[in-house]
Amino acid sequence: MKTKQENIFSSKTLTYFLQLAETMNYTQAAQLLGITQPALTQQIKKLERSVEAPLFYSVGKKLHLSDAGRTMLQTTHEIYELLNQATDEIQQTTSATQGKISIGLLASIEDRVLEDFAIHYYKENPEIELSFHMLTRKEIWERLETNQIDLAVMYLPDDSIKNWEPYKSKKILNEDLLFLHHNQKLAKRKKIKYKDTIDNNWVTYPERYYLNSLINESYKNQLVDAPNIVAHFTTPNQILRFARSTQTYTALPNSFVQAHQADIDSYVASFDPAIHFDLAFVFRQDKDQIPRIASFLDAFDDYIKDAFDDYIKAEDYISRLKATTETE
Repeated sequence: MKTKQENIFSSKTLTYFLQLAETMNYTQAAQLLGITQPALTQQIKKLERSVEAPLFYSVGKKLHLSDAGRTMLQTTHEIYELLNQATDEIQQTTSATQGKISIGLLASIEDRVLEDFAIHYYKENPEIELSFHMLTRKEIWERLETNQIDLAVMYLPDDSIKNWEPYKSKKILNEDLLFLHHNQKLAKRKKIKYKDTIDNNWVTYPERYYLNSLINESYKNQLVDAPNIVAHFTTPNQILRFARSTQTYTALPNSFVQAHQADIDSYVASFDPAIHFDLAFVFRQDKDQIPRIASFLDAFDDYIKDAFDDYIKAEDYISRLKATTETE
């Protein structure tokens, strides 16, 4: 027979509790967990019986954490933090040339260089198993927090994350968001004011994606109405194809534009003022002390530097993108 502690702190029980605490919706939480709503309700009631206190309460149709629920949530996060620290400490003693490395990439990132590097790295380290996952920003942070991925490749700064204390970042390059259009009246402009980009419909990323939020914030800061969005796609290739076929406006990262120059028949200009952000590796504190992770990050640096030794790292990345395109 299981003890009370085993009932409370089973991996499944905590996972169910965390998902419900995240969504505050039984139906949505059950769907994300891949179980039925009655099954989730049963697990939560079982947990509440174990701690002898209600963890949630409802006001109308809205769910809230009780005082006991907030205590359980804090304790659960502390448990995961301890487990993550233990995992990292154990892994720090492992080999630099064996094991698994799991990497989460934002779906909106131009990943050609990373794909090429993965091939190069495997040839040099055949006993390292690389796993790449195309994820949303929310999925990346959830998997970083639960140690399901070792490294994330994402855009920064990310104001949606309030607690950066457990994490570190390693910049890959400075990025610029570029304006793409088919308006001949604007064809000669290398820089374009925000007010001149809203006379046509746009296609861009989904509403909660980093770059869509960045675009909206930039227009807000310039006191200009946000573009009228008629379509949303998760990847830059999808956005580019739609923009080409419909003559809509869009904005895409410079790294993607450089890598796909042969496919871009639109005019390209910088925003005035420019929209800057960083592409970076993000990982938990001390993760870069794990031998295979440190080796991977060092090898990526060397891969970029070897391409064009005379350039700074950011330029190397862009140059590598150009070189990759030209050799295809």
